[in-house]
Amino acid sequence: MSQVTVIKEINAPVELVFQTISDIRNFSKAVPDIVDVEFLTDQKTGVGTRFRETRVMYGKEATEELEVTELVENDRIRIMADSHGVVWDSLFSVKENGDATELTLVMDMRPHKLMAKIMTFVMKRSMRKALEKDMDAVKEYCEG
Repeated sequence: MSQVTVIKEINAPVELVFQTISDIRNFSKAVPDIVDVEFLTDQKTGVGTRFRETRVMYGKEATEELEVTELVENDRIRIMADSHGVVWDSLFSVKENGDATELTLVMDMRPHKLMAKIMTFVMKRSMRKALEKDMDAVKEYCEG
């Protein structure tokens, strides 16, 4: 298993930050690299929501199917995907920090194929940069 953690302090209320990360419609507005979202369920938020996200990664469009597997209002949301031989487990959490919000993203990458184990090791640094870019975009969106 490989893990990446990114923490951002955002000068905005917890509720706003949580609404931004927990509703893919808001998250896709905040993160410019997300170019399309297609819902695969009738529900648009909450546990069980499944969607197909297309984003620009490394100069090319990539599409992944994701599912919200855990949500505690104004606390945390877990979004998971099983793609390319890896379970991608992203846990976003928020907590009040004075007048600001501390947003933490912990992404566990659990490869279940040999080639995927090699790729997650090789990609860890670039994944960190991509996740930091997403978190910077959320910060800018919430503070703007």
